[in-house]
Amino acid sequence: MAPGTATAPHEQRFDAGRPCLDLLATAHPVERLHSLPPLCAWITASGLVPQGTLLPSADLSWVTAFRELRGCVRQLVHACLAPDHGAPAAPALSPALARLNDLARAATPAPRAVRGEDGTLVRRLDAAPECAALLAVVARDAVELLTDPVARAALRQCAGDNCPLVYVDTSRGRRRRWCSSEVCGNRERVARHRRRTAVTRG
Repeated sequence: MAPGTATAPHEQRFDAGRPCLDLLATAHPVERLHSLPPLCAWITASGLVPQGTLLPSADLSWVTAFRELRGCVRQLVHACLAPDHGAPAAPALSPALARLNDLARAATPAPRAVRGEDGTLVRRLDAAPECAALLAVVARDAVELLTDPVARAALRQCAGDNCPLVYVDTSRGRRRRWCSSEVCGNRERVARHRRRTAVTRG
């Protein structure tokens, strides 16, 4: 398969509620953006481009660029979770914030509505997207998240053991505890069951 073809997801996660937060999930529990095919898969699965979109200009520099953006987003999002909530403006985070704003300036891919094989309208891109355009989509999403008081207040870090993932809690009553009920939530339920069983046997 050509390196610039968006492939099926490589066990990617898309349950954080925002593309920029889904990008953070690509580093846990292992590095998923270790080469070009997983990155191309993530770009498609995250909805940055329509299914079947070719990325002919994709190369290893894209992996480096997306991982750099991920690092900036991670610093700024985790700062929002700090008790003082003013950390994103702290001088130590200025380089990350400046880089995020710089990446957000680029023009994003232009969408088109075209007729599909069955006659319904489907989304396509006006041209094959460049890396800067795709980075801008994620960077703008992060800017919107970080500057929206309501969304920012709904940011949560997963309560799972050793899980650094962050998500937007849109649940009723804001009671969501885990990045994924099927992953960390299930682990916690299994652990509770084992603890109860051990107490009963003891």
